Amino acid sequence: SLPPPATPCLLHGLMLMHCGQQIIYLLSVQQSTTHDICAMSQARDDMVVDVYERLPVPFGLVRFGVAPDHPEVKNVINTFTQTAQHERCYFYGNVNVGTDVSVEELRKAYHAVVLSYGAEANRSMRVSGEGLAGVFSARDFVGWYNGLPSNKELQPHLNCETVVILGQGNVALDVARILLSPLDLLKKTDITQHALDTLAASRVRRVLIVGRRGPLQIACTIKEVREMINLPDTAADMLPADFESISEALKDLPRPRKRLTELMMKTVKTESGQHKANKSWGFRFLRSPLEVLPGPDGKRVAGIRLAVNKLEVRDAKAVPTGQTEDLECGMVISSIGYKSLPIDPCVPFDPRSAIVPNNMGRVKDTAGLYCSGWVKRGPTGVIATTMNDSFDTARMLLKDMDSGMLNLSVNKPGGQEITALLKERGVRAVSFPEWEKINLEEVRRGTAVGKPREKFLDVKDMLAVAWS
Repeated sequence: SLPPPATPCLLHGLMLMHCGQQIIYLLSVQQSTTHDICAMSQARDDMVVDVYERLPVPFGLVRFGVAPDHPEVKNVINTFTQTAQHERCYFYGNVNVGTDVSVEELRKAYHAVVLSYGAEANRSMRVSGEGLAGVFSARDFVGWYNGLPSNKELQPHLNCETVVILGQGNVALDVARILLSPLDLLKKTDITQHALDTLAASRVRRVLIVGRRGPLQIACTIKEVREMINLPDTAADMLPADFESISEALKDLPRPRKRLTELMMKTVKTESGQHKANKSWGFRFLRSPLEVLPGPDGKRVAGIRLAVNKLEVRDAKAVPTGQTEDLECGMVISSIGYKSLPIDPCVPFDPRSAIVPNNMGRVKDTAGLYCSGWVKRGPTGVIATTMNDSFDTARMLLKDMDSGMLNLSVNKPGGQEITALLKERGVRAVSFPEWEKINLEEVRRGTAVGKPREKFLDVKDMLAVAWS
């Protein structure tokens, strides 16, 4: 057992950005994300970090958000595991902060609390027909094929030829790529078996990726576009007119944007002379959703009506022209963004920007409370962005400790008090060694069918293995 920490803190955080995972880092002197833990444990040797997670399994976004065909991105789990095995770090899975224990109770038990719980809600399209069968959020669709327990009952019927994805970020391209990838490639990943079974029966042959602005404003990165271009037996279906007026703007673009635009322009020229492939994908620019159109039964999506936009010269803002366009499709997937939700009445929250108000990670008007990640700045950026953001929050917390702004003079009970509270409430936490039992069983199940792992989809099954 550890000696009583000289300065206990609490970090509360959701590791997942758009998948709803909850992780709280309790610093006795503790931190907020795995990256925070690394930074702070290296900076001080009197910290203890307790990690609280809603599910019995750690790693949030990496487990439930990263595409299954991007295993190299998931290698960061190795670093996370080393951190979690640190002698001054403790994992408490299967604990729902805000329900099983309040943030106020955590603040009383720890010197500092860091909120890093991401953005688990979807931004609404706010159009008629959004509730029709066959309309999904990208967050739910990604959770379905990645094994997020809350999405295991999703039933996307892929018995249509055309799917329209709204949004042109990396998540949109992930979804498009999974829909069009050869099954033999996906079978070698950790995609869930029930998703594989559904994709095996898929009739989807065409995916259109729709954005409200033009090619110069597209939100994805060149890596994801290149992966789409290289999909076997799949052609790019671009509209040459979308690229006619942007050649002269290339010279003034930042290098990453220039390379991405040049790749798309090259693809338009190359594909015009290619043989016909069995599947296709394409960007549709300057389009915004107006209405999801129902089929004859009035219950299932049969198409989508789009506003045709133009860009204002001054700020490249998309404004409608008054023209519309209808696309036939059997599925619509909305990938237009996420938003954070309030976690506890005692935590300040700005409903308009959907973030916790803060100054460089220090929550406004609430001593000892910090935040990092999407709940701090909004749902933007990639894993590296969030990593750097968490380092900034850790530096702020350390600065407050050194300056005396964070009161470390009072002894705090840390995890002992919270563990007692949870026991009184009938809540049993999952430790990191117990998670490792789940991990070993998932890997065993996957190895049997030639996959890296076969994830458990039900929390009850996870707990049965953890506590066996």
